Amino acid sequence: MTDRWTALDTEGELLTRRQMIAYGRRFARAGRGAWYSFAIEVVWQFLVQSTRFRVRGSHHIPKTGGVLVASNHLSFADPTTLTAFCLAAGRVPRYLAKASLWKLPVVGAVMRSGRHIPVYRGAATAAEAYRDLVASVRAGECVAVFPEGTFSNDPDGWPMRGKSGVVRAALETGAPVIPVANWGTHHLLPSTAWWPRAVPRKTVELVAGPPVDLSDLVGRELTRPVLDEATARIMAAITELLAEIRGETPSVAA
Repeated sequence: MTDRWTALDTEGELLTRRQMIAYGRRFARAGRGAWYSFAIEVVWQFLVQSTRFRVRGSHHIPKTGGVLVASNHLSFADPTTLTAFCLAAGRVPRYLAKASLWKLPVVGAVMRSGRHIPVYRGAATAAEAYRDLVASVRAGECVAVFPEGTFSNDPDGWPMRGKSGVVRAALETGAPVIPVANWGTHHLLPSTAWWPRAVPRKTVELVAGPPVDLSDLVGRELTRPVLDEATARIMAAITELLAEIRGETPSVAA
């Protein structure tokens, strides 16, 4: 195995530990900030030892320009695996996160360094977070979002109905929305667990699809029917990718 190995050479294969290390060598580095970069490197070393990735479709994430990457949500580990996926596609993802994280030692430095977007409670401050999200996308950033807003409570792990924040930003900016299915993190770090379950190594699968077609909705008044339709399309795309990974069909449509 040489340093010229790239993720696309083994598209859809279960990566060995050596290939996981090579995958990390392809991560985008410019614009990460010192503390965000430090956190990425530390977490990635843990993922190399505790997981095996299977990745597909990263070419759907555009190399430049504002983009929203929308994923399902099952575990606290989701941002770590989704970050790695985006980095290997050449993009540094920014996240919306609770403002309280900015007050924590070390974590706050990571959030500031990574130019993530704080979300405060309350209508006025929530509007500010949305404004900052739109500004970030318009500035050409890659913003990773979990449209469900919380972990799925579906007993079988299928995506729930999404919230409209990502849709509003997509329709206002015209930025592409790339659907991603992220599967296996709930075995690594279940939502009820305090610590990761790193032994034996867990399989994590990430698949991106083509941009969700919202072209007929861009420029229209953001009424509830328009937002609901766009949100349904995004969640349907994510669910379809997840069904492909799992080789199953959800019992209830997302």
